[in-house]
Amino acid sequence: MPFFNKSAPKGAVAPKPEAAASPLVSEQKITFIAIWLGMVASVGGFMFGYVSGQISGFFDMHDFARRFGDNMEFNAARQGAIVGLLPAGCLFGSLIAGKIADSLGRRMCISVSALFTCVGTIIEISSTTSWAQFAVGRLVTGFGIGSLSVAVPMYQSESSPAILRGILISCYQLFITLGIWTAEMINYGTHTMNNSGSWRIPNGISFLWALILGGGILLLPESPRFAYRAGREEEARNTIARLAGLAPDAPSVNMQIDEIREKLEEERAGAETNWYEIFTGPRMLYRTLLGIILQTGQQLTGANFFFYYGTTIFRATGLSDSYVTQIILGSVNVGCTFGGLYVVRSCGRRNALMIGAAWMMVCFFVYSFVGQYKLDAENPQNTPEAGNVLIVFSCLFIAAFATTWGPLVWSVVAELYPARYRAPAMAIATASNWFWNFMMSFFTRFITDSIHYLYGLVFAGCCAALVIIVFFFLIESKDRTLEEIDTMYLLKVNPITSSKWNAGSGKVSGSSSASNTSKRTSVHGEQNQSEGGFTA
Repeated sequence: MPFFNKSAPKGAVAPKPEAAASPLVSEQKITFIAIWLGMVASVGGFMFGYVSGQISGFFDMHDFARRFGDNMEFNAARQGAIVGLLPAGCLFGSLIAGKIADSLGRRMCISVSALFTCVGTIIEISSTTSWAQFAVGRLVTGFGIGSLSVAVPMYQSESSPAILRGILISCYQLFITLGIWTAEMINYGTHTMNNSGSWRIPNGISFLWALILGGGILLLPESPRFAYRAGREEEARNTIARLAGLAPDAPSVNMQIDEIREKLEEERAGAETNWYEIFTGPRMLYRTLLGIILQTGQQLTGANFFFYYGTTIFRATGLSDSYVTQIILGSVNVGCTFGGLYVVRSCGRRNALMIGAAWMMVCFFVYSFVGQYKLDAENPQNTPEAGNVLIVFSCLFIAAFATTWGPLVWSVVAELYPARYRAPAMAIATASNWFWNFMMSFFTRFITDSIHYLYGLVFAGCCAALVIIVFFFLIESKDRTLEEIDTMYLLKVNPITSSKWNAGSGKVSGSSSASNTSKRTSVHGEQNQSEGGFTA
């Protein structure tokens, strides 16, 4: 079969048949509308990256320090509060996002959340001398950013064809890196200004990204899975077909509609869903805890240690302009995240995550020991070789993060849960990311003031633990439909051999219904004997 399918709709490309693990994937095509949907929704990630990347540079701006510092200096508590209240707001925003997305729909949740960030931006820009007002503005902005961090990957996972789902969800992380890089470039262009424009201009540009996402998302179709659950079957069918470049009555479309219908009927046959069922539902404790650990792990790799405190870190190595170093790191981050999209499409989730964690562990070991024992902290110019090693291994670390744990965690967590529990489970998993984001942003200055570069050993240990967790507990989900992934977890497929699992080897009846637990139990037992599956 040629790669370009002449019978496909205009703008659609047929996948290579050997690349598909699922029979549904072999019929799907790469379409412009699916890519465009992923790009527009990913502006939510750009907004997060932009507000996260700008704050590091603000602390070295003269006017910002004059207005909000204490005699032009920021102590650990004040700097931690200004940095940390953004992820604190994101924590609360992510917890309520699931409820909003289930009641208003995925698109409207994204639009409302994007426009709400404008309120926080207004509070920040209107600050004059009160650092607390500026910090509260970041808290309010965080509500919207946190909600987007749940709603955007959810919308992308439910809307994207399986052949593109990993790439499109990973675009959320790509746009985070683009946002960080853009903020660093704008900071570099304004930091020499001696008036409030140095920090107010970068802040004010945030309005543009919010308007692009808030308005643009309403021009795209609703998630087909949400539309079907809302009783709009024809809309769901047409959306699935359009995004996959197929006719509405194509076998692949019919199969997906049938799977969505079966899952929904099974759910409605059981009792009404309560929020705590993300822990008590069929196989949900395992998946909920796994999602929490993966999102927590993304923070405990230590990536935001560089992004939030980058200018402070590299000023300590003796560099005359730490803004330039931040731009270098940001450029590495963006460039390698493009490579991460290739990893998502071509490699399995499990291997990429394990290799990435091991790579980051090595980088932090070198970073910690060289920084602690070879760098002259009092006069870094006396040890230029040590400073260069720190910068090189910082870049190598970011390359590893950007190609693996940065984009892949969002994909994996968005694929973990059945539709019935997806919104609340993704909310609590993402909230754990924001909780540790806050903990790191607030306490990093206190810790580094005490143990300096040995702080990196904490992250190295976390990376080692993540290799083990992924190896034993994460199922390979590349190129599988969301319904197939649900079935694999219910069947307790062995994560170590999950990449070889065949969808025809067994299906679970009543995959999301508590009323069919006994039927699933018998299937679980058979599968455990054949696959050696792990149990939660």
